[in-house]
Amino acid sequence: MRVLVIGSGSIGRRHHNNLQALGASSRLLSWRAEGLGGALAAMTDAEAVVVATATDIRLPLIEAAAARGLPLYVEKPLAFRPDEVEAIAEVAASVADRSMLGYMLRYHPAVRALAEADLSDVFQFALTIGHDVTQWRQNWRFSESYAARAEGGGVLLDLCHELDLAACLFVGLEITRVESLGHPAFPGVDFASRISLRRQGLVGDVSMDYLTPLLHRRTTLRGTERMHDFDFAAQIYQVTEDTGLRQMDHPLERNAMFLAAMRDFLALASGGAPSDNPLLPRLDLCLPSARLVAEAWSQRTFVGEITKEIP
Repeated sequence: MRVLVIGSGSIGRRHHNNLQALGASSRLLSWRAEGLGGALAAMTDAEAVVVATATDIRLPLIEAAAARGLPLYVEKPLAFRPDEVEAIAEVAASVADRSMLGYMLRYHPAVRALAEADLSDVFQFALTIGHDVTQWRQNWRFSESYAARAEGGGVLLDLCHELDLAACLFVGLEITRVESLGHPAFPGVDFASRISLRRQGLVGDVSMDYLTPLLHRRTTLRGTERMHDFDFAAQIYQVTEDTGLRQMDHPLERNAMFLAAMRDFLALASGGAPSDNPLLPRLDLCLPSARLVAEAWSQRTFVGEITKEIP
C-alpha cells in the first residue's frame, strides 16, 4: 500500500519507519518544505494518508484526503476547538470507518487489561501524567516547538492520552471544571492542567504537567470491590481486593504500540479486518473522546503561573 505521511517531525518519522517495517510503501513529506500545495499534489499517488502535522492545520488536509476517498491516520488530538472537531467529523464521514486517530495508548497491554476488567464498582478515579518538558529530547527547545503555541499547544493537548483513557473506561463523562497553570513567557499555554469529570455515581480527575522532574504516569481506580493501581512509568500493575494484593505482568516495548496501531490502520485502509482490540481507535468511534478533549481545552481557566525557566 502506498501511504503518504505528512509531517516530518519525530512522530511523522516514526510512522514512516514503522510503515516501511510493515511492508508499506511510505513517502515522508515535510510540511514546512512542501506546504499545502505539495501535500495535495502528493495525494495523487497515495492510497492512504497519515497526518502528523501541527493540530491547527489539519482540517484542509483531512478534507482533501477524504474527498479523494483516502483513509486517514490522524495524530492526536483531532482538533482543539469543538467546532473544528465537528467540521472534521463532517468532511471525513465517508472514510471514518477506515480511518484512525493516533491514540496509541489504547494498544498498551495494561490498558487493554483495564478495558476488559469489571469496573462497575468504581466510584473515583485519578489519572496523572507528567515530566519536565526541558528533559524530553536532546538539543530541543520548548520555545521552538508546536507545544509553545497558544493555538494548539500546551500540556492538555500534548498529553491527552489519559483523557482519552478516561473516556474509554467510563463512557458518558462530563467536565465540571478545568484548572490550568500558565507561564509568563508563553501566554495562553498551559503547563499543568487538571480536568475534573463526573458521571452518575462516579467522580474523577485527569491531571497532566510539563514540570515533574521524573516521568510519572499513573492510573488509580477506586471501587467498592477492588482498587486498580497501575504505574505505567514503573510498569507496576496492582489490583487490591478483599483477598489481598494481586500483581499483574504487562511488559511493553514502546514502539510495539505504534506498530500495532499502524498495522490496524493498514488493515482498515485496505478493507481488511483489524485486530481484536476492544479499544480500536477507529476515527468514527473516537469522536466522543475527541469532543471531550476539545471541550476540556476550551474550558481551561488559568488560576496561576509557574516560574520555572523554560528555554
